[in-house]
This record gives sequence, structure tokens and C-alpha cells, in this order.
Amino acid sequence: MNSLQTNRNLLLAIGCLTTSALLFSIMGICIRYASHTVDNYTIVFFRNVVGLILFLPFIFKQGIGFVKTEKLWMHTWRSIVGLAAMYGFFYAIAHLKLSNAMVFTYSSPIFIPVIAWLFLKEKITIAMLCAAVLGFIGVFCVAKPDQGLLNWISVIGIASSLLASMAFVTVRALTQTEPPERIVFYFCLIGSALSVIPMFWMWRTYHVKELLFLIGAGILANVSQIFMSHAYRLAPAGQIAPVNYMAIIFAGVWGFLLWDEVPDLYSVIGFCIILLAILLCSPLTQRQKKMIQR
Repeated sequence: MNSLQTNRNLLLAIGCLTTSALLFSIMGICIRYASHTVDNYTIVFFRNVVGLILFLPFIFKQGIGFVKTEKLWMHTWRSIVGLAAMYGFFYAIAHLKLSNAMVFTYSSPIFIPVIAWLFLKEKITIAMLCAAVLGFIGVFCVAKPDQGLLNWISVIGIASSLLASMAFVTVRALTQTEPPERIVFYFCLIGSALSVIPMFWMWRTYHVKELLFLIGAGILANVSQIFMSHAYRLAPAGQIAPVNYMAIIFAGVWGFLLWDEVPDLYSVIGFCIILLAILLCSPLTQRQKKMIQR
């Protein structure tokens, strides 16, 4: 019975994570369409503000005491690097093939073991180092754009992956004392406070169509996170994490249907290398290696 429940939870977790990936890819569509007439600063601002507004009913229900924290400086650091990564990711979505931009978004786990080793002094194995190097090669293959070996837009994508990995490592440290809801709340709060600054110069009257794309992107991003969080509650991250990469497949389909985008050979090779690198350093793979050694 316990085994049956575990299998059911695993299937449900895979379904939730697939739904999360689908919603995230649709968010990319909203950002791409919004970017035709709206600047990147405005897109990031709406993403954060919509998330904050959606989170307010939860705060009212829990009470103001829920937001009390002794880790404000860590929340601030996580918000700064996470916001910088968001600016880069959204810019990449606007200017690169949608599937390529999604590869940058989902390649950050490759760098997490190295960042965690540098900042949290966590142990790092030879396999993790090899995976990081292999993953960077994969990212470099994806970053090889149509216009040449490497351009500044691809550099922004790679830098965003590194910044996102730093944010994830900070979140890992915060989860030792902070509940996930508080971490998300402070990210939306600080992110909104910081991203509103450029709006003093960028704000204008927005068309209904633009607002639909901007608000839609914010809602889809947050609902996607809810499905992702539920998935990780149902099953270990090492077992289901690769399902996240369905977002790249979905993005490739949307890119082909909506903009006639076809990933080049280097992008496909790069994605395969990145997926291999993720699998090499995943907890499930490491556990299987230990079992074989025994």
C-alpha cells in the first residue's frame, strides 16, 4: 500500500511539474509578445507586482506576524541577484529563439554545486565538477547564435544563469529557518520595490492588449511556481527535476508554431549536453552510484 501511494505521488508530481513547465512556456509567449511594444523594465515590474498582489490574501490570512524575519539581509541579497537574473532572462526571451532562452533559464542548476561550494562550503565531488564543466560547454553551444560565435545577448543569458544559481543557493540557506511562503513574499516585495525605480522614467499609458500580456505573464509565473512547489512536496527533487526541461520542448513547439523558429544543430547538441550534466549531478544519480558501489 505504501509503495502504491508512493507511485501515485510520483505520477502526480510528474503531472504537476509538467503543468508547471507548460505554464512557464506560455509565460514566455506573453513576454515575447509584450516585448514588441513594452520595455524590459516594465515587464519585470509587472511580473513582481502581480506576484505581490496575488500573495497579499495569504498574508492577510496568516497575520502580519508571518512576515517577521531575522534574515532580512539574506532576503535582500536573494532578491537582488534574483531580480538581476530576471532582467536577463526576460531580455533573452525577447531577443533569442524562445527555446534557446528557456535553455538559459533552466541551465542554472548546473552551476549550483559550484556556487554552494564557494559560498556555503558544501562538499563538491569530482562528478559535480565534471558536470559543471560539461554543462557550461552545453550552454556555450546554445549561446552560439545565428549571427556568430558569441554575442552580448547570449552573454546576458549565461550571466543570468549564474545569477539565478546564486539566488537558488541563497534560497537553500534561507529554507533552514524560513518557510517557502515567506521567501517568495520577500522576493516579490523587494523585487517590486527595486523594479519600480525605473518606472518613474518608463511609465506610460498601456494598451489593454499590453496589460493582458503583462498581467498574464505575472499570473502564469506564480501559478507555475505553485504547481512546482506542490510537485516537490510529493516526490524527491532528484527523481522529478528533469521533467522541468519539458518547458524547453514546449517553448520549441510554441516558437515553431508562432514564429517559425527552428533550433539549430548546436542548440540541440547543447541541450542534450546540459541534460546529461544535470543528470550526472542529480541526487538520484548520486544515490544510484552509492548503491552500486556497495
